[in-house]
Amino acid sequence: MASRTALLIIDVFSLFDFPEGDELAPAAIDAAKEAARIRREFDKRQLPVIYANDNFGDWQRDFPQLVRDCRHNGGSSAEVVKHIGPGAGHYFVLKPKHSAFLATPLAILLAKLNVNHLVLCGMALDSCVLATALDANSREYRTVVAKQAVAALPDRREAALQVLERSGAAKVMDTPELIKECLG
Repeated sequence: MASRTALLIIDVFSLFDFPEGDELAPAAIDAAKEAARIRREFDKRQLPVIYANDNFGDWQRDFPQLVRDCRHNGGSSAEVVKHIGPGAGHYFVLKPKHSAFLATPLAILLAKLNVNHLVLCGMALDSCVLATALDANSREYRTVVAKQAVAALPDRREAALQVLERSGAAKVMDTPELIKECLG
């Protein structure tokens, strides 16, 4: 089986009930809309789409319940679900901390799917997306961060993008370029 590319959607489902959540929510909605555009391209090509979401310390809530809670919460939470809610055939892992690799079965899932190239989107760019990109790089995945499909507080966005680019952990790409280069 040939190696493939997977889309990893990080921490898009949230109740935004944390400090600065109200400030991050509009960027999260914009990122979800762009991530949905990218996800449609992956779905068309039957490539893996994986959601990696924080469990927010609730060890009794599963992923479908988290999505339902966001939908029923209304506001920004429901708006994100409307744009990027999971579909049939998508995968998910719940994570306890920043990186989607830390204490999750993600590496095993990627191996079973024969994935060696990751496209990352989601939030927050300066914490969970960055930590996942660094961990992906250390595991030798070719990694791309979808520039318009990641959310961060405005004062943190550019610094996080620069860390990714300067470190070489991930290539940062605009959506049209990403679709052409990674999926073309």
